[in-house]
Amino acid sequence: MHDAAGGWMMTTLTPEPLLVALMQTASSLPLFVLAFPSGALADVVDRRRLLLLSQTWMMLVAAALGTLTLLGFTTPWVLLGFTAALGVGAAMNAPAWQAILPELVPRSELPPAVALGGVSFNVARALGPAIGGLLVAASGPGPVFLLNAVSFLGVVAVLLRWRRTPIVSTMPPEDVLGAMRAGARYVRHHLPLRTVLVRSAMFVAFASAVWSLLPLVARRSLGLGAVGYGLLLGCLGVGAVTGAWFLPWVRQRMAVDRVMAIATLAFAAATAVVALVTEPLIAGAALVVAGMAWMANMSSINTAAQTSVSTWVRARALAVSLLVIQGGMALGALTWGTVANDTSIRAALLTSSVGLVLGLLVASRFRLSTHEGLDHTLAPPMPDPELAGDQDPDGPVLVTVEYVVDPARANDFLDAMRGLGRVRRRDGAELWGVFRDAADPSRFVETFTVGSWIEHLRQHGRMTVSDRALQTVVRGFHTGDEPPVVTHLLAARAR
Repeated sequence: MHDAAGGWMMTTLTPEPLLVALMQTASSLPLFVLAFPSGALADVVDRRRLLLLSQTWMMLVAAALGTLTLLGFTTPWVLLGFTAALGVGAAMNAPAWQAILPELVPRSELPPAVALGGVSFNVARALGPAIGGLLVAASGPGPVFLLNAVSFLGVVAVLLRWRRTPIVSTMPPEDVLGAMRAGARYVRHHLPLRTVLVRSAMFVAFASAVWSLLPLVARRSLGLGAVGYGLLLGCLGVGAVTGAWFLPWVRQRMAVDRVMAIATLAFAAATAVVALVTEPLIAGAALVVAGMAWMANMSSINTAAQTSVSTWVRARALAVSLLVIQGGMALGALTWGTVANDTSIRAALLTSSVGLVLGLLVASRFRLSTHEGLDHTLAPPMPDPELAGDQDPDGPVLVTVEYVVDPARANDFLDAMRGLGRVRRRDGAELWGVFRDAADPSRFVETFTVGSWIEHLRQHGRMTVSDRALQTVVRGFHTGDEPPVVTHLLAARAR
């Protein structure tokens, strides 16, 4: 309801397409800037308290915007500023909100729980804009903004009643900057998550044209008022809810990559229809299809993001996924608003439709199904390495692992080691490599450095079940009579 009222109010305050499209940018850009730091914060502090703080902030911002609007003080830039302030609250809220889902349901129920979250959101998206349009037509946007502020009280009440099970750890907590570095390293070296990010970017960058330009389509192309615009948004929501009902049945019969390809083509076709028609009923029907396609793609992306990351880095990894989605929405809105300003609304929508189709060619190289079946739950931790009592662990750590491998199997061994190397770097290694003894071709030495002794101990606890299986494969190449020799070397400093 708030989004519908804000978008429509901007069209009444200014005729400029760029300012209207900037509403999407103001809403999404704070997530693009703050999602990763807030994700790191959500992995360090108590997520429940962080959620309570962010919900209270958004309640106060919405109440202030409603009050200013009723007093007649809201200008285009005031509206953009308060929309951005709400985006700041959403940026602090979203990573923690996403990360608590595995704490609420068993892992086996995570995919349907993600879909159910999408259903609840899109039920609101279906009903809210239509009701918001009626309220705007009856009393203006100010009361809608105030009603949004009141709605946060319900969320706060639920969070206050939730008794979160504390996570017990023997390790000292990470600081936020260190957590951000660890999260960035994880994203860089974790192939399943990188695949999710590429697929998200390719879809959202072009699909954002519909969301950002729909107020102008309603007013200029279709000749609708506030109620009509709300109903168009409701069509998107109805399509999303309908898509969620059919999605489990479709997923049982199709691979996730095929589902996303079909959904992307459907969204592209619906975008083209919205660009070309002037009949509201036809545009509404096309938006129902677009909503179904949006739900199929975003539910697949969110499920893949939730199931492809480890517990210790969940909020940071999901924050990056949100960053890509919301950053794509923000930059896409700015781009398509500029294109519509320089050419026409129709040209911008048709260009985005073509871009969705061409994006499938790039997305075909990044298949989500390739990484299905990997178990990212944490494996039982290995014993901590020994540390002599008079040693000073302050400083970087060099770890070496010595293998004896049949030279005839050296290539297969090195292929497996490349995968293990990604795991080492993802979980904390700053430098990693494998060396072969010049005098003995059967002797290989794996080396990697970690920034500190504490970080290396954390590295021991970050290995997943799939990582442990890969390590077992690597050690299967070892032909020595004893297990591979592991050595830990501390940075040496003169006393």
